[in-house]
Amino acid sequence: MSRPANPVTLPLSEYSPKHFLLEVDGKIATVTLNRPERKNPLTFDSYRELTDFFRASAMDEEVKTIVVSGAGGNFSSGGDVFEIIGPLVQMDTKGLTAFTRMTGDLVKAMRACPQPIIAAVDGICAGAGAIIAMASDMRLATSGAKVAFLFNKVGLSGCDMGACAILPRIIGQSRASELLYTGRFMTAEEGERWGFFSRIVAPDQVLAQAQALAKQVSDGPTYANTMTKRMLAMEWAMSVEEAIEAEAVAQALCMTTEDFARAFEAFSNKRSPVFQGN
Repeated sequence: MSRPANPVTLPLSEYSPKHFLLEVDGKIATVTLNRPERKNPLTFDSYRELTDFFRASAMDEEVKTIVVSGAGGNFSSGGDVFEIIGPLVQMDTKGLTAFTRMTGDLVKAMRACPQPIIAAVDGICAGAGAIIAMASDMRLATSGAKVAFLFNKVGLSGCDMGACAILPRIIGQSRASELLYTGRFMTAEEGERWGFFSRIVAPDQVLAQAQALAKQVSDGPTYANTMTKRMLAMEWAMSVEEAIEAEAVAQALCMTTEDFARAFEAFSNKRSPVFQGN
């Protein structure tokens, strides 16, 4: 479980990851899980490098939105059976706990990075792959997308990488319980109906539409979008009264930005605002 040789320290536009593809186009970074011959499974190193990438995103002022996809018609089949599950069987409790904390760090990094994350899901999206989709802020799917939290299929609990905390908040407690207890696949149609997916699109359009949505978000007020993501996460643990107070403070801070003034000026002159992120 060694760390990648080159953790992300450069601007994202200059970084060349070893364990996934990265394309930065203006304000949008697209991450592509790229082991299509195996349905894009994760390894110890790709977990680490993805975590480093999302942590580094917090320091990048140019990228405003991140899209995550998979190569070859699948999103991700989860942890590689031979490169991860095999070695885990040989580990002691200390090593296993280090591993499970490391995988959880990926979800923490995704939730903590200020940029909204959009998952473009096609084909198999299982195990840790389903967790990456779940941890994203928005999800688009093709009709062929199939999502499964497979942990109980390998003799493990469904409470992996935050699934018991996050999934019920997306699709509801009973539906999440069914998926986590059985490990069965959720179809794209179920996922859209249950609120896991925003919408279903054609396979050849899922990445393009995810990037179009990313552009729409990226063209918005950056500081305010960051605040929205932060409050969506923080308010899970708040009472309604606490949330209203927290939002009052957050909104007051947003009102100090130049983008807020730009919006008023544009409205006054009957034109659309052009936000600059400050």
